Amino acid sequence: MKENKRKKQAERQEKLKARLAHKGFKDATQPLLGELPIDYEISDRTRVLSVGGIGAMHTLVTKLALPELLNEGEGVLKRHLPYFESDHILSLCYSLLCGGKPLEDINRFRRDEVYLDALGVERLPAPSTAGDYLRRYESEAPILAVQEAINQARVKVWKLQEEAFFEMAILDVDGTITPTDAECMEGIDYCAHKRTWGYGPLVLTLAQTGEALYVVNRPASAPSHLGAAEWMDRAFRLVGPMFETVWFRGDTDFSLTVNFDRWDRQGAKFIFGYDAYPNLIEIAQKLPERAWKELRRPPKYEIQTQPRQKPDNVKREIIKERGFKHTEQVKEEVASFPYRPGKCKSPYRMIVLKKYLRITKGDQIIQEKIVFFFYITNDQTTQKDLLIFFINARCNQENKIEQLQNGVPAFHAPTNTLHANWIYMVIASLAWSLKIWYGLLIEDPKLQQQIVQMEFKQFLNTFIQVPCQILHGARRLTYRIANFTFDTLTFYDIFQHLQKLRFS
Repeated sequence: MKENKRKKQAERQEKLKARLAHKGFKDATQPLLGELPIDYEISDRTRVLSVGGIGAMHTLVTKLALPELLNEGEGVLKRHLPYFESDHILSLCYSLLCGGKPLEDINRFRRDEVYLDALGVERLPAPSTAGDYLRRYESEAPILAVQEAINQARVKVWKLQEEAFFEMAILDVDGTITPTDAECMEGIDYCAHKRTWGYGPLVLTLAQTGEALYVVNRPASAPSHLGAAEWMDRAFRLVGPMFETVWFRGDTDFSLTVNFDRWDRQGAKFIFGYDAYPNLIEIAQKLPERAWKELRRPPKYEIQTQPRQKPDNVKREIIKERGFKHTEQVKEEVASFPYRPGKCKSPYRMIVLKKYLRITKGDQIIQEKIVFFFYITNDQTTQKDLLIFFINARCNQENKIEQLQNGVPAFHAPTNTLHANWIYMVIASLAWSLKIWYGLLIEDPKLQQQIVQMEFKQFLNTFIQVPCQILHGARRLTYRIANFTFDTLTFYDIFQHLQKLRFS
């Protein structure tokens, strides 16, 4: 029976490919998109859900026993009338996972009888109830409990990965700004650097997957590194027992030298940007010529076919024509030397990158200068150029934060207190993590990588917005896929695999 069904699905896919194939078209006499005799009517029996992929995500959630984990923690509800902690958290998470943004978007789904039936529930919290629940979080402890419950489920997903997955954990740490025009929102402050009011969340991610291990809400005036060491230690305790090597990686704000000796003793590796203080520049300038090695960066990608002719650089031509100042890099050199920060007992390795810059105006060279960038690490053996490439890869953290900011969105700040908006950020980051877990549990390595790196909106369009007819049977709920695309078989195969998984 299943083989016949699979054969029919494959035939449909081939038929669709043939339909879209180029057929040597002749000049058409009229446009393809023309007038049609369209009409609408309301169906009495057919019950279709536009976001049918939510069933697969709920299956993943229940297999991970995430509702039980969320309800075991330190909650904020004294009574369940009728909702549990997990009901509030997951209903809001699912709303975001289906493309919702403000709390009011919850109504879009809770007023959809097919959506309710698809999740097997009688009702879901209203936006006002959800907002009231978020405001019940008045301290850090219950928020931390939710994050640790999510991390327990995260570890279950990790345990199903191949051995190579556990060779290295790279913990990227960074801060961001959540601007808001609200004037009565508790916990906001002014960020002079960005010239805006709002919050300043701290985000700590696992670089290989992009998962947000911890999200911390703070006023926008807080420096990026405020409280970071505590959360970095928590992340180390989470990943340390499972991964062979753990790296901390961050920009100059996170060169928290008072922690270096302790992290080194614990066996953690670290590399951070370091401010170009005058004494460091003086040391770099006095290094002998033989200490420097030219840095040759690898190409961004490998050309699989014939190289294409590069298009004209229009921007560069305009800069030259109008006599604008233009800074271009001539070459880069890298060196290293031992250095002991004032708050450290042990010396560490300072990597210095020397950039030769040329400033032009029109066709004239008006200045040539050298700029130094410094990075400090406790890795004494890896080649200098490889460490430069490694720390530069931290820039991908910006892409992850952008996805959390604008894709999910996790930093929307829909309510009026610092802790309420903090728990909202945690719940929204769970939606992002579910996307990544969904990808990590796929058998095909290539497809796994595609989904893990996929933007949130593309994931929503591909694997959540799957129109399905919802059918109730005896002890069974069936999602009957109501359309067919190139991704339908992939979605179906992933779900079949998901059903067979068993988590410890």
